[in-house]
Amino acid sequence: MDLIKKVAGYLTSSRDVVALTGAGISVESGIPPFRGKGGVWERFDPMEYASIQAFEKDPAKVWRVLLSELKKVVDRAEPNNAHKGLAKLEKIGILKTIITQNVDGLHQKAGNTDVIEFHGNFAWHRCMNCDHRTDTQSLMLDQIPPTCDCGGIFRPECVFFGEMIPPEAMWRSRHVASNCDIMLVVGTSANVEPAAYMPVLAKKSGAKIIEINTETTPLTGHISDHILLGRAGEIMDILITEVKNLSQLEPAID
Repeated sequence: MDLIKKVAGYLTSSRDVVALTGAGISVESGIPPFRGKGGVWERFDPMEYASIQAFEKDPAKVWRVLLSELKKVVDRAEPNNAHKGLAKLEKIGILKTIITQNVDGLHQKAGNTDVIEFHGNFAWHRCMNCDHRTDTQSLMLDQIPPTCDCGGIFRPECVFFGEMIPPEAMWRSRHVASNCDIMLVVGTSANVEPAAYMPVLAKKSGAKIIEINTETTPLTGHISDHILLGRAGEIMDILITEVKNLSQLEPAID
């Protein structure tokens, strides 16, 4: 508890906080991670089902085996207390930007407005022929692959293996990481580049690095200044309460 109070003090006195989030923050919303134990890639070969080459070769196969299942998961997922806590921190002016490795769109659904998506998102799909966009919940799967009125095939706006991270996402991530004074690292193993480099960049620029994770990572004791061990939603609830007590801004973040 003393450490959470200390972190809350850092947040209330900060000028620019950035959060880096990974799969761990969305596990509490029922979305499985892609990597690691119990991850999606234990069940599906990513090169066979999640590469742009595989999709272009046989979009029906990729949609039938992988994407239709992901759509069901994303359609029913709701922001958990960790997502909501980050949205509250933005609402009172503490959190400026989120850099996320996730593709579920839950940060925006929770209320965050400046979200940099390293890997795009699965919340929206676009036609490969005419570029018409539709949200995933409105996308009908009465035929596989789903098609646009123009006859083109819909694809998610996430980054497939074999595709580049959007240049703007890369540039902006480096910019905000270099200019923040605190970076919250929430629910990420910090093993996947280039996202894993953002806390290193922030540290080199003088920021404090605070981890919120269920286990230690390569950042722990090396790059991060403190780690709050536990479930992200539970820790964020306590942290928000402490920030509320310190800032006396309770009406603004209820």
